[in-house]
Amino acid sequence: QVQLVESGGGSVRSGDSLRLTCVVSGITLDYYAVGWLRQVPGKEREGISCINTNTDGSTYYADYVKGRFTIFADNVKNLVILQLDTLTPEDKGVYYCTTEPPNPSFCEIMRDAPYRPFTSWGQGTQVLVSS
Repeated sequence: QVQLVESGGGSVRSGDSLRLTCVVSGITLDYYAVGWLRQVPGKEREGISCINTNTDGSTYYADYVKGRFTIFADNVKNLVILQLDTLTPEDKGVYYCTTEPPNPSFCEIMRDAPYRPFTSWGQGTQVLVSS
């Protein structure tokens, strides 16, 4: 059974950075891609970034985070990092780690349908950004 544990959120000011960590257990990143979702009150969870840890390490980013957020993984430690830089108040929300074994094309599916109902996530970590 997949378990996802997120951490690293916090309350920061506009322009600051945060590093979110997702510790993955129950699966091996060598075989399954992992992504990040963001949820704001009143809206569905949205896929904002994903990394193909199971293939070539290629990544996906939502347009409004490109150039500011970076996703990378440590397949040995089985964790995925989302580095958030140049944060703005619009980036606030609860961030969740997600994966969907045995789907080998998870990142491509997230790219094409970022608001689809994702099937697994952790407890989330909250990001607050003040101006």
